[in-house]
Amino acid sequence: MSNASIQRDTARLRLLLRLSLAGVVFTTVVILIGVWTRLVDAGLGCPDWPGCYGRLVVPNADRAMAHSPDAPLEVFKAWVEMVHRYVASALGLLVISLLVLGAGLRRRPGYPWKTSVALLVVILLQGAFGAFTVTLKLWPQVVTLHLLGGLAVLLLFLWLHLSLRRFARGAAAPGVARRRLTPLWGIAMLCLLLQLALGGWVSSNYAGIACQGFPTCNGQWWPEMDWSEGFHLTQTVGPNYLHGQLHADARTAIHQGHRIGALVLGLALIALALRYWREARMRPWLGGLVFAYGIQVGLGIANVLMWLPLWLALLHTAGAVALVLLLALAVWHWRESAVAAEDSTRRDKEWVHV
Repeated sequence: MSNASIQRDTARLRLLLRLSLAGVVFTTVVILIGVWTRLVDAGLGCPDWPGCYGRLVVPNADRAMAHSPDAPLEVFKAWVEMVHRYVASALGLLVISLLVLGAGLRRRPGYPWKTSVALLVVILLQGAFGAFTVTLKLWPQVVTLHLLGGLAVLLLFLWLHLSLRRFARGAAAPGVARRRLTPLWGIAMLCLLLQLALGGWVSSNYAGIACQGFPTCNGQWWPEMDWSEGFHLTQTVGPNYLHGQLHADARTAIHQGHRIGALVLGLALIALALRYWREARMRPWLGGLVFAYGIQVGLGIANVLMWLPLWLALLHTAGAVALVLLLALAVWHWRESAVAAEDSTRRDKEWVHV
C-alpha cells in the first residue's frame, strides 16, 4: 500500500471517528426533541407524513384546511413536529455518510462494517416507525417502539465509535481475547431494557401522574389498579390516542409497574457494582452507573411531586439516555479487559445462584 493510500485511509478514519461521535450527540438531541414534541402534544401537529398537510414546510391555514378539513392547523405544533422530522432526516443522512466513507475500509480486518450496516437498517426502521406514529394516531405500541428504536440508534452510534477507535489502534484483529458477558450483565441489561419499555409505555399512555404522591400512590401503598387493561398490548388501531384512551385504574397500574421496574433495576445495578467493584478499571463505570441511577430516581420522584413540568420530564429522558450510555460503556470496558473469561463466568454464575 502506497504512502498516499495510507494517508487517505488515515484521514478517512479520523473523519469517521468524528462523525460517529457526533452521531452519539446528535441522536441524543433528536431523542430529546422527539420527547419534547410529545410533551407539548405536537405528535399529530401534522396529520400526514412525510409532509405537513401535503407540503414540505408548514402551510398557511387555508391550504391546511383544504388538505385536511378534519385536522385544523395549529402552527406551533405543526412546526415542532416538522423540526423533529428535519433533524431526524439529517441524522439519517449522517448514517448514510458513515456507510459511504467506510466502504473503502470494509475489507480491512477488524473494520466494523456490520455495525455500520446495522445502523442503516435500524435508522430506516426508525423512520418507518416515525411514519406509523402519525398514521396510526399515536398508537401506544408504536410510540413505545419508536422510543426504543431511537435508543437503539444511539447505542449503535456509540458501539460504532468505540469499534472504530479500537480499529484505529490496531486492536481489532481477529483472535484478540475478549471476555464474554456473564449472567449478571445480562440481567442488568434486561432490567434496563424492560424499564425503558415501561417508561415508554407510561408516556404513550399518559400515565406519568396517574399516581399522586410518593412513596404512596394516591394516598395508598397498593391502590386500585387494572393490570390487564393497563398492559393490554393489542389495543385497537384506529382511535386517536392523543391524551390516551385508558381509564384511571389502568393508568395507575402502568405507573406502579414503572415504579416496581425502577426498584428491580436498582437492585440489579447495585448487585453488578458490588460484584465487580474489586476491578479498578470497572469502578468509574460502575460507580457512574449507580450514581446516574440515583439521579434518575430523584428526577422521577420530582416529576410526580411537581406534576410533570416540561423541563423536568426532559431531564428524566436525558437521565434514561445517560443510563443507556453508561451501561453500554461499562459492557464495552468489561469485554475489553484482559481477564480470563471462563473463570469469571463460573464465579459469577455461582454468585447469582446464591
